[in-house]
Amino acid sequence: GNVSNINRVKQLAEALKANRSVQSLFLHGSPLTDAGLALLNPALSIHPSLVALDLGDCMLGDEGINLICGLLPPDGAKSGLKELTLSANPGVTSKGWGRLAIAVAHSSQLRVLNLDYNPLGDQVAGMLAVAVASSRTLEVLDLEGTGLTNQSALTLLDMVENYPTALRTLILAENNISPELQQQISDLLSEGEEEEETEAREVTAREKNPWICQNNSSSQMVLMTSGLGDNLLAETEM
Repeated sequence: GNVSNINRVKQLAEALKANRSVQSLFLHGSPLTDAGLALLNPALSIHPSLVALDLGDCMLGDEGINLICGLLPPDGAKSGLKELTLSANPGVTSKGWGRLAIAVAHSSQLRVLNLDYNPLGDQVAGMLAVAVASSRTLEVLDLEGTGLTNQSALTLLDMVENYPTALRTLILAENNISPELQQQISDLLSEGEEEEETEAREVTAREKNPWICQNNSSSQMVLMTSGLGDNLLAETEM
């Protein structure tokens, strides 16, 4: 919804306190400002169910970002946001984005972060790369149209190539980044996803059949089931 003035913000805060089951709050395009978010923040910070928050194009600045960092608690402190959208808030400075990067690095919950159409630049992108490398949960990072160059792309490429992360989707469109670098990053992320899926299948197979033991790395255990339901175990030498 659109929160157009302070009275509407107060009404929303009261509604959030009354409704404890709201999971997603979308205020995209509302002229909320830092002052409005300060009024809303007490209700947001104690809400037990909120996992997705969209404050894109809400005229936020560094003070607003500081409040949002409180909604990304460190590991185990309390449940926090899983999806955060802060698109098109050009009033935030590199100091504010740096503070957010630190919060993201230590957030135990955040999975999706949309920062598209903010004038971030290469310096902030470098801080975000460190945050992504530190995060165990962040899967999607949208940096479309954020003023990045090949310098940022090389930093992100190094991060994806050399550090295992949960990241699966990195959006870099509408930046001054060569298509080749974008493709390299995309390919590496795809490889990581395929490896993770293979590992997950192997773990599932072991959990379903815990009695299957593979003692020799040069041999592969193959489980076959006959039409009568009899289990036959065959070992095939690779």
